[in-house]
Amino acid sequence: MNPSAPQLTGSIRATEILNQLAEELAFVVPEQDTGLLPVNRFIMDLEEIAAQESPMEVSSGLQIARKWLDHILDGTGKFTTEAIHHLNEWHAWMSQVLTSWDKKAPMPAWPEKWSKTTSPSAPQPKSKTSVTTLPTEDEKSIILNLKDDAELLREFHGESLELLQNIEQGLIVLENNPSDTGTINSIFRAFHTFKGGAGFLHLGAMQDLAHDLESLLDAARRTELKITSGVIDLILSGADALTNFTREIGFQIQGTGAGQPIIVPTRNLIQRLKATLRGETPMEHPSPSPARTAQPMKHAAIIIEEMAMEVMPSLKSITPPSKQASSLPSPTATPTNPTENSGGFVKLDTWKLDTLVDLVGELVIAQSMVVQNPEVQSLTSRKLARSLRQLSRTTAELQRNAMSLRMVPIRAAFQKMSRLVRDLAAKQQKEVQLILEGEDTDLDRNIVEKLSDPLVHMIRNSVDHGLETAADRLVSGKPTLGTVRLTASHQRGGICIRIQDDGRGLNPERILAKARERGLIGPDEKRTESEIFDMIFMPGFSTAEKVTDVSGRGVGMDVVRRNIENLRGKIEIHSVLGQGTTFTIILPLTLAIIDGLMVGIGDERYIIPTLSVRESFRPRPGMVTTIQERGEVVSVRGHQTPVLRMGPYLGRPMRAKKPEEGILVVVESGEACRALLVDELIGKQEVVIKSLGQTFQNQHLLAGAAVLGDGSVGLIFDVDTLVKFSDKGSLATSRPSSVPV
Repeated sequence: MNPSAPQLTGSIRATEILNQLAEELAFVVPEQDTGLLPVNRFIMDLEEIAAQESPMEVSSGLQIARKWLDHILDGTGKFTTEAIHHLNEWHAWMSQVLTSWDKKAPMPAWPEKWSKTTSPSAPQPKSKTSVTTLPTEDEKSIILNLKDDAELLREFHGESLELLQNIEQGLIVLENNPSDTGTINSIFRAFHTFKGGAGFLHLGAMQDLAHDLESLLDAARRTELKITSGVIDLILSGADALTNFTREIGFQIQGTGAGQPIIVPTRNLIQRLKATLRGETPMEHPSPSPARTAQPMKHAAIIIEEMAMEVMPSLKSITPPSKQASSLPSPTATPTNPTENSGGFVKLDTWKLDTLVDLVGELVIAQSMVVQNPEVQSLTSRKLARSLRQLSRTTAELQRNAMSLRMVPIRAAFQKMSRLVRDLAAKQQKEVQLILEGEDTDLDRNIVEKLSDPLVHMIRNSVDHGLETAADRLVSGKPTLGTVRLTASHQRGGICIRIQDDGRGLNPERILAKARERGLIGPDEKRTESEIFDMIFMPGFSTAEKVTDVSGRGVGMDVVRRNIENLRGKIEIHSVLGQGTTFTIILPLTLAIIDGLMVGIGDERYIIPTLSVRESFRPRPGMVTTIQERGEVVSVRGHQTPVLRMGPYLGRPMRAKKPEEGILVVVESGEACRALLVDELIGKQEVVIKSLGQTFQNQHLLAGAAVLGDGSVGLIFDVDTLVKFSDKGSLATSRPSSVPV
């Protein structure tokens, strides 16, 4: 990495990972393995940070979490109620540790009960599950030559991730169209490429597995093997094993466990592949365990062998959607081998791209400062004026092209959901179809990356708790096939993502009753339906009670909303009891540039994101009235909209002493809106948004700042804060403190 690239401290990186871990823990259920591998992955990420720099408490806490997880992985492979309780307690304690680490404060005390019980009790493995100590020769290991092949391994790692993604997407297509020769050929070529790269780098275990998977696809190409749900499961298991290898290679490239042998149990999987090629019916075995790094000084590795597992419900229960409704790639749009079309692409580190975009933004600001400089504007040279206009056009075009470099289709994030829905439907024994729409919608790469986790939890919520079982749907007069629709489209200068299901919907009465029972609202408080639905984002709704009483919605949803708001987005809910629920996510197209309405308040200029502006107008005398206990309101299209005088709110003098002397800007957040009284509208402008830094990180009034054309700074309002501001009491005392006005 380039030393000039921005670096996050260990405590901040660890806190981000711990927040992601919290989302997974919110969805784990006793006696199920859902979330086990993601939780294990996040613990491994934290262990990587702890190995580089961390207080003793972080390392000690991770050691005990590792013992608990290994106890589960080496046992039944399913969470227990006690294990979930321990992990939640551990998360709360570790959050305090990371906060103390970041603020250099005293560390919290070590829980005494952890010293006595180092691993939560769990049922003993079933008799058909054996844990055997086998010589490492039974499972081939991989030892990376990082000294000589570091760059080749890094390139192989990146290409492998692309190949595995294409393979998984292709298998989803085959599940609905097993005879699609184009997709079969594409997956075959992907495994062939994988085998060649692994062989070149002497990664024998990966090469052998990829070879057998390639042979399986080759038999299907020659119509000697019929693609069935069992064959697809077998190929997915092979892809998962290759993913485990690839993940461990990535860790070692980054310096974690470098030089140690990598072992992924593949012997039984290869035997099943060979048996399938011979036309036999192989015994079912579990998916590969996460990669284990063998200790260099030991001659044996503990390898878990599941001799039997619960047979996954037949994938035939997942009825393929009709051709009209299906959004899966058509045979003409099957995944392709990246190497086939690589002639027009250049791979580069993403920080270089981000640096280029940032520099172009600085160039645009510098160009505006030159053009708007009073001394330059006073010049009368026509030649200079033409040159400045040409400079402005060239700079604007450069900015548009630079921003387009960060824009990528949301397709990759959407298609990952297909595998998630497939697996969840099989486990829940539900008939589910996922319909994808708007996959070609472009979005900032940074937003797409951070949007993946919220989408996973929203889709999981829809399948787990939104959709009913086939029997319940028949009783309700619905078809047994449930539908989850994931769509993306451009709307109001941003992007709109909808997750819609035709399930049981939200019950507002039960949500309100549960909120009152938990003391989240008063017993006599009245709320609109929209406000009631928003309560599922409160962190007070517990997992167990929410599953039974409120359709399972809201578990971990506070984390989902926080992640969306961190992307400067917002989330809205529409639900009809018995018909289904729609979650709507509104996001900006990019995190780098904001389209804003510049307003004047006193002698200062502020920016309101146009994404949140409904309209603006100059009120006539008498339009603004005062209502008892509500303050000033204005009638906008038949609705009484509260008015907020921005001058007194910010503690700044205003030129407009009366409402009719100023301008009302109506802004909205969800279904709520507010009219902001400002002195003047200056204009609409695209600005490069800048962070206010850590000094103002605890205030919520401002979303950032921008350098304007004359070199001055314009502060960008956070509209959600302004809309939700309470008029009760003095404005001066209610105004947020520590805000740079």
